[in-house]
Amino acid sequence: MNKQSGFTLIELVIVVVILGFLAVTAIPKFLDLTDQAKQANIEGMAGGFATAISLARAQWEAEARPKDNAGKNIVDYDGSVLLLTTEGSGIRPGYVVSSVNGQNSGDTLAGGIDAANCVDIWQNIFQQPPRVTSAIATLNGDSSIDYLAASSGSDASTLCHFYLKDTLSKDSSNNFADPGTSTSIGNSFTYQPANSSVIVYINNN
Repeated sequence: MNKQSGFTLIELVIVVVILGFLAVTAIPKFLDLTDQAKQANIEGMAGGFATAISLARAQWEAEARPKDNAGKNIVDYDGSVLLLTTEGSGIRPGYVVSSVNGQNSGDTLAGGIDAANCVDIWQNIFQQPPRVTSAIATLNGDSSIDYLAASSGSDASTLCHFYLKDTLSKDSSNNFADPGTSTSIGNSFTYQPANSSVIVYINNN
């Protein structure tokens, strides 16, 4: 006759204490790794974005600054014909503002460019970009979209804002809240077409 025995109460308590200790030490490290991954994500996208903008301008320079029939600066960048800035007050020429087939406007940044231009830039300078939208309702309704685009400013101070969805705040309905054009909400980066400046903002929630 085999005698079966299980854990004693003392042994169970010890196991629970050990598991609790592991949870207390491991969970913060896991959360920290998650924040680091989100930071690396936005920094990687910003770096790739800045590189693509620089490459488009370098190609434009190498091709002796081509223009279209209307005299606007353009460049064929990896199969996408891009519209570039026209030199003006505080604006350097040759930086991407849209694709010619998309939002063909804003080369002088007069009055700024809108969020549709920012989405258009994103979709045409990356080869296989993560999905982006300029509408918060679309972001909340489609789980495959990773970024939200917005625009602010006018003329030389025009900015495109790109937010990593997973770092945005949520409202009482558990939907992502629209950050507007704040640089203190979520992880984001801005692009300034007047001078190609790309700046990253880290605000992990």
